[in-house]
Amino acid sequence: MPSEKQHNLFGLAESCLFGGDLDGLLEQTHQARRYLDLKQLGFNSDTDPKPISHTVFPDRPVLMMPKDMPRRGTETQAGQGAFFHALAHIEFVAIYLAWDIIYRFRGLPEQFYIDWLIIAGEEATHFEMLRQHLRQFNTDYGDLPAHSGLWWHARETEHDILARLAIVPRCMEARGLDVTPSVMAKFTASGDQAAVAILQRIYEDEVGHVERGSFWFNTLAKQAGLDPEQHYKNMLLGFYKGKPKGPFNREVRLKAGFTAGEIDWLEEGLTTG
Repeated sequence: MPSEKQHNLFGLAESCLFGGDLDGLLEQTHQARRYLDLKQLGFNSDTDPKPISHTVFPDRPVLMMPKDMPRRGTETQAGQGAFFHALAHIEFVAIYLAWDIIYRFRGLPEQFYIDWLIIAGEEATHFEMLRQHLRQFNTDYGDLPAHSGLWWHARETEHDILARLAIVPRCMEARGLDVTPSVMAKFTASGDQAAVAILQRIYEDEVGHVERGSFWFNTLAKQAGLDPEQHYKNMLLGFYKGKPKGPFNREVRLKAGFTAGEIDWLEEGLTTG
């Protein structure tokens, strides 16, 4: 039986998205997962979500457009610090993305919200692991600038759940499935086993995150009377303004819920770069 003490999921989401406190966000995200495990989480929605433009991020890092970010290689310690700071920022924004998809899109099956709450907790763990690793470079999260591109895609898709699922988990996050193995190989060659272990954990979890994106995209598209494969293509062409560059990790994308037809389409006329 559920506990008599209930904590509302959408109230927790609002607190996380509009609080602007980094440590508070992490603690509330993990606490929400504990409420779920204790059956103390309520899923009733009786308020409308605030506009995504009102979302509050911490004061640091300073956010820049991707084209304005300084370019650094990973051959130096400073470059490696910048790389892990950038990766930590991606995982930090991923916490917001998971909470926003919960908060913004109401009236979906309870399992949808459970899936994304679990994902939010895993993204928080990824961020904490990366933040700890980053400190060996005498850098903390927020010390360097970060780009705002990933959240821009969330803002572009705030009114369309299928667009959000297509662009965030099934496009932006799916790119991690393509590129992470080569990044792990680079750090394996340099002997940074701690980095490899963190990247491996993130990689394995992200396969599941993308798979949940695929599952819910396909489920909700079919419920709307749409052909999921064709609608996925339409969403990328409309919201991403084209197709992502390859190469694509076909084997892992298939595990993450992509169809062979979707991958074939992504690879048509492929030029890498």
